[in-house]
This record gives sequence, structure tokens and C-alpha cells, in this order.
Amino acid sequence: MPFLWSAVRRGVCTVTLLSTVCTTALPAFAAEKQKSRHEAATSAEAMRGYYGPQPAIENIDLNMYARIRTEGYAHSHAMDYMTGLADGIGPRLTGSPNMKKANEWTRDRLTDAGLVNAHLEDWGEFGMGWAQVNSWARIVTPDTEPLWIQAAPWSPATKGAVTGDAVLVELTTAADLDKYKGKLAGKIVLLGAPHPIVDLTEPLFHRYTEEELKEMEGYEGQQRRGGAAGGPQTIQQLLAERQRVAQLRAAALKMMAAEGVAAIITPSRDGGKGGGTGIIFDDNGANLSRNAQKRESAVTIPNAVATVEGYGRLYRLLKASVPVQMEVNIETKFTGDNEHGVDTVAEIPGTDPKLKDEVVMVGGHLDSWISGTGATDNGAGSVVAMEAVRILKAIGYKPRRTIRIALWSGEEEGLFGSRGYVKQHFGEFQEPAAAANADPIVSFLRGPQGPLKTTKEWETLDAYYNLDNGTGRIRGVYTQENYAIAPIFEQWLKPLHDLGATTVSYRNTGGTDHLSFDAVGLPGFQFIQDPMDYETRTHHSNMDTVERIHQEDLKQAATIEAIFLYNTAERDAMMPRKPFPHPEENRQRDQQLKNLFPTAVPAPDAGKPGAPQQ
Repeated sequence: MPFLWSAVRRGVCTVTLLSTVCTTALPAFAAEKQKSRHEAATSAEAMRGYYGPQPAIENIDLNMYARIRTEGYAHSHAMDYMTGLADGIGPRLTGSPNMKKANEWTRDRLTDAGLVNAHLEDWGEFGMGWAQVNSWARIVTPDTEPLWIQAAPWSPATKGAVTGDAVLVELTTAADLDKYKGKLAGKIVLLGAPHPIVDLTEPLFHRYTEEELKEMEGYEGQQRRGGAAGGPQTIQQLLAERQRVAQLRAAALKMMAAEGVAAIITPSRDGGKGGGTGIIFDDNGANLSRNAQKRESAVTIPNAVATVEGYGRLYRLLKASVPVQMEVNIETKFTGDNEHGVDTVAEIPGTDPKLKDEVVMVGGHLDSWISGTGATDNGAGSVVAMEAVRILKAIGYKPRRTIRIALWSGEEEGLFGSRGYVKQHFGEFQEPAAAANADPIVSFLRGPQGPLKTTKEWETLDAYYNLDNGTGRIRGVYTQENYAIAPIFEQWLKPLHDLGATTVSYRNTGGTDHLSFDAVGLPGFQFIQDPMDYETRTHHSNMDTVERIHQEDLKQAATIEAIFLYNTAERDAMMPRKPFPHPEENRQRDQQLKNLFPTAVPAPDAGKPGAPQQ
């Protein structure tokens, strides 16, 4: 799960680069606007399917449930897949040699499982290929001590081990840069203050209680209210602050590069509930530059992340004006400036003459960050999807609809793999020229502006199921405010209550690849999982290893995914969809109402294009 996306996933609304899910949707379709292929919802076939009435009672085949459960528990290969991926290949940064190995390995393992058309799909240029070879540091004076570091993603290498005086650089505004000019040549910069260490007053590991799951069943009851004085930050405020910090860092990096700084060390961020002690989080928050994988925005100074405890000692010494000398060796390698990202895709072909061209999808993101081996994020989701389709093949199931697995890359940097796949197969928003050329952060905040143009395949995608919240067992599923689908999921889950999967939540959840499907009006879903120690310890950290995986949870999750795939592939009707997205109309609907204050004096520019309405 991407760092930025996880930070906002429980906010007022769920935001993606493709759409703002909390944007008002049309309550019904205007028939006169549904004339093109991508608005074919008024056809008789479509009304019979995803926009039409759904059967009140689902056809539940308990014999097939039993067969899937037996294969999933008695003959599981989920841990085989997990160790082969996380231990055998290791961290999988998009564009890296290890990511290439993982794409090819998953393609070949899916072929071994009996799937067909296993292949790699290119979604476009990503940036520089990169890998960490070795990184270490130590304090030389006033006392020798090893310092635990890892290279930040896409950091260049030092020229072997370099020794230099440490300098603390703390920046609040651009004016702070002046006091460091002319003083940084050959220095090892400690950038910023470490986060405070908080007492651990509650467990870092947690499984949902029945009360918590019951609370999830309703719509968000206590949404954050942004904009009030002293209230929580809105998503817009959060991202605006990130943009301000990014601009300040860019100016600082430019100055440091010009002065010849030897290396930069930053403190690791914290984990949830104060769980970030003694470990390294090495992700989007650590690489000093947005889009650091691009040559044009690359960080040219070797840089690394240190544990907060080791960094804290250096910070206190320098604040006390004690001279500190360090030795740092950051060894990395680049493998090209224009590496492409690919997704692994394979299928179980459909057999029903009328339904075989319709597709049910399952997946998770295969890429990871670098400090661990990507076991919980998101090796778990990837191998559960692999195991789910293996189970169906192993019991000889021949689906009515085609079942397709897709393992994404580039998720951690912005859902690139799933967004690229959706764009190529299902459609994209036709943005006005001004919107298409806008600053990415502005586009992010604003959401899509133009109409959605879909492909023929858009009409045939039945549903997409995703898993990306660590090793925890499945406790239910989020509907993404798709109210028509909740009764269907509730019936599917009832025979699985003994496995702990009981909850259907109407809420949105963010942070991962189902959003790419949901953004273009397709049914895309993320399962509810026990949180475990995902947000507190393993998410993007060096603790993200196979030791944090719970084998029984993988078995349960793969079994439930396989049952969801089976049920979807067998239904007579397609899964219900939310109303077709119309962001171009939402802009007009969101404008301020006229004549709210009859005695208000119109502004001098009222009535001009772009002027606010009274």
C-alpha cells in the first residue's frame, strides 16, 4: 500500500489519481446521454445485468464451498508461494532487477498451476532501474558506534566509504537555507529532527473484535470534519503541506549538491501507535524527492535512512555543539533510465457460450519497497490471489465466466500498474488540455474534469477483488458504497462465518488497486482484514519479512477469495454497478447555489467567465 494513500485512506473521502470517489454521483442515468458505446447501460442486456434488478436470493452451492475449503486448507501451497517470492526473490522495487524476476516467476508459477495465457503486460515507462547492494555507517568521533541505515530508494552510491564531519540541517522555511550556505562542502548532513519516542501503552498487534466489525457495517459514523479552526487536517490541507515540504526540500537539495555534500542521512518515520522504534521505514517518505525514480527529478546526493534511536544520539550531540565525525558507505546500482513497468496476467478460460467473454478478476500488487522482503506488503495479497486460482484449477473447476488474475507493479508509487491496465483495457477520462497539463498535485486534489470514455471491455468486466492489508485473515468486504451489492456479499459470507468472515461494510476504503477499477465505474473491492501489526510495524519497513506472515490466515484468505471468484463466475447476472461516473457534470452540480443572499452586492467581476457565482 502506498505511503501517501495509506495516510489518507481513513479520511473524509477516498481519493485516487483517477477520481475523487466522494464526488457526487448521478442518482440515475439520463437516457439521452447514453448513446455511445461507453454509455450503453440502457440496452436490454445491460439492464438485465449490472444496472438492472438483481435476484433476491443467491444460488449458493455448499458442495462447491466444501470442495474449495478442503483444497484450501488440507492442500495449501500459499506458504510455498510466499517463501519462493519473499525469500527466494526478496524486495521488489518497481523497475528493479528483482521486480523483473518476480514478474517472470509469477508468470511461470501460474502456468505451472494450469492457467493459460500467462504473460506480462507493459503499462509504460516507469523510470530508473535501481537496487541497493550494501549500506552501512558508523560514528567515528566522539565515540565509535555502528549506525543502522538503509539507502533511500533511488539514492546514488557514495564513492566507497566516505568520512566527514556531521552537520545538522533543520529547515522550516526557505529563509533557513541562508545560514547553511558555504558550510556544507564534504559534510555528512543530518536532515531534520527525529520523531519523538512515545510510550507503548497498547499492543502493536490487533485482531478485530466483534464490536469493531459490527461498527463497520454501517456508513461512516464519525467522519473527520475538515476546515474548522483547530480541527483535523483535510486531505487538501495534508497534500498542500506535503507540496510545501517538497518544494523546500528541492531547494535544499539544489544548494547541497552545488556545495558538494558527501551524503545525507534522515531519521526513519514512526509507525502507528508509536511502533516505529528500532526499525527502518524506507518508502515515499524517505526518498527526498517526489518521483525520485525519474532522471529529471532524481536526488543526486547519496542519501539513507537511519533508525530513530541511532539518529537521535547524533542529533543530540550536534545540538549540544559536540563535533561528530562519521563514515558512510552507500552502495547502490542503476540499471537504466527508462525501465518499463509490467503486470503479470493469467487466466482460467470461461466455458459458458453466453458468458465466457465476461471476466472476473482478482489481484494484488507484486511490487514492494526495499528495506524488507515485501512479505506483508504485498506478498501476502499476491500469493493469496495465486493460491485462490490454484485452488480452483486443482479441483477441476471450469468457470462459466473467464477468471483472470493480475499482479500489479508500480502500486507503491501511485497505482501505476492497475491504472495503466484500466486505461488500456477499460477506459480513461478525457481531460481538457488545461487539466491534462496541470501540476500533478493540483490534478490529484481536483480529480478528473472530463467525461469518461470506455472501451468494449468495460462492458464485460464483472468484478475485481483485491487484497492488500498485510497478513491478516479476511473478516469481510468493503462495498465502496455499492449498496446493491451488499445483499449479495452477505449471502455469500453466511456459510463462511465460522472462518471469521462476517462483515459487509458499505464504506469506501482506499490505498490500493481496487480504486483504479472503482474510479471508472467498475465493481472493484478490497477485503476487510485483521490489522495485525501491519500499520504499526511491518508496512514499508525492514520488519516486512516472512516471519510476520501467519500461515493459517493465508489459507483462510485464499479459500474465501476462491469462493468469491467461483460465485461471481457462476451467477446468471453480472454484479451490480454504481452509477456511471460523470465528473464533467459534477463540477456544475458542485457550484455554489445562486441567490442565497438576496441583499448581497455583486462583485465587480461577477458574470465574467470563471467568476464565482452569487
